[in-house]
Amino acid sequence: MKITFLGATQTVTGSKFLVSSGDTQILVDCGLYQGYKWLRERNRQPLPLDIRKLDAIVLTHAHLDHSGFLPVLYRQGYRGPVYCHPATQALCGVLLPDSGHIHEEDAKFYADHKLSKHERPEPLYDRKTAEKSLSLLKTLEFGHRLDIGSIRVHLQPAGHILGAGSLILEAEGKRVGFSGDVGRPNDLFMRAPQPLPELDLLLLESTYGDRRHQDVDPFDRLAELVNDTVAGGGVMLIPSFAVGRAQTMQYLLTRLMLEERIPKMKVFLDSPMAIDVSGIYARFADQHKLSHGDFQQMNQAITYTRSVEHSQALADEASPHIIIAGSGMVTGGRILHHMRRLLSDHRTTLLLTGFQVAGTRGAKLYQGTEAVKIHGDWVPNHARIEMLHGLSGHADYVELQQWLEASALAPDTPIQLIHGEPEALEGMRDHLRRTTSYRVEIGEYQRILTL
Repeated sequence: MKITFLGATQTVTGSKFLVSSGDTQILVDCGLYQGYKWLRERNRQPLPLDIRKLDAIVLTHAHLDHSGFLPVLYRQGYRGPVYCHPATQALCGVLLPDSGHIHEEDAKFYADHKLSKHERPEPLYDRKTAEKSLSLLKTLEFGHRLDIGSIRVHLQPAGHILGAGSLILEAEGKRVGFSGDVGRPNDLFMRAPQPLPELDLLLLESTYGDRRHQDVDPFDRLAELVNDTVAGGGVMLIPSFAVGRAQTMQYLLTRLMLEERIPKMKVFLDSPMAIDVSGIYARFADQHKLSHGDFQQMNQAITYTRSVEHSQALADEASPHIIIAGSGMVTGGRILHHMRRLLSDHRTTLLLTGFQVAGTRGAKLYQGTEAVKIHGDWVPNHARIEMLHGLSGHADYVELQQWLEASALAPDTPIQLIHGEPEALEGMRDHLRRTTSYRVEIGEYQRILTL
């Protein structure tokens, strides 16, 4: 069995791994590169594989850094199956077309404002292509074994978001695990990840390989920040991922208002995608901890703004209010329009709620930049920039170690670290080498491992 590392090496994006056994080839994940321009440029470079020989793609979950390259392969001619959990299929039905729309809009904007070196900038893919690629998705329930040529695969729950799984492959008498993105043992929203079986090799995510999650109560901290913003007469902007984080923020704010820890106020979910995803979360109730009653309360407390006109009308809101909108790393979406209007106001609070990939607007703002470029213009930053800790959907390095030790892994199991920034990978490797006897190495781009 051979594994070729085609993404998520020295970075947290672009997850892709080609697994070959005999005449069978499977691509594990099909993710977009995000963040730095030099990484995003890989999205337009040909993959070192022949898609005509690709038997299947298997997705660990729906986030675009694991699924968002699928329309590119579809456009290039791939028509084989793409296996994933039913919840992942449902989420991709929202995320991929939206991604295509954003690529279209970005290309149009750059063309209209002559901001590209190309006379006619082309989107990486459009909405129509993304919608067509959805026809390839086939469902694979947790625990169900599937034979793809000479490779047997199954998914097991990994927490993190709806449908997220760790993928186990078996071929040639070997068993390889791909952790996917691993959730936390005591997540506010999602259930704990299932321990792994015995493996001959594990590819392990390391997003928080050099950091512990702060031991803070997100309810207390959010209440403090909301009350401070209201007292100052400002608006709170919450850039949010449509999947997972937007639902968590709705839950937190609804609870705080019901418990009268913050004033009852207007809270807008200004994201058609996040609104649709909230409905998917309600459908897959077995995947998370929230009850039907929780969703009813959220629907009553939160105002959903689907139309562009309704979104634009939020500029007329005079009293303090809260706007939740995409995207989570401030790379696009409706949040940019609100930021363009409000970021220069010192009364505004911009509340980041999750990991910010290096090079994104969110990362630059959190690092204290004095201005950010939005739609071609530099917007001065006078807002209060805060991070709400305690909401991450990724296990930190101690929680990952606890997950490994609760699994059936042999003490000397080989581990390749992936899906982390360089500092996180180094930190994770050093920690595991110091505290365990696992044989830990850092995965390298385009490296080929043979088992």
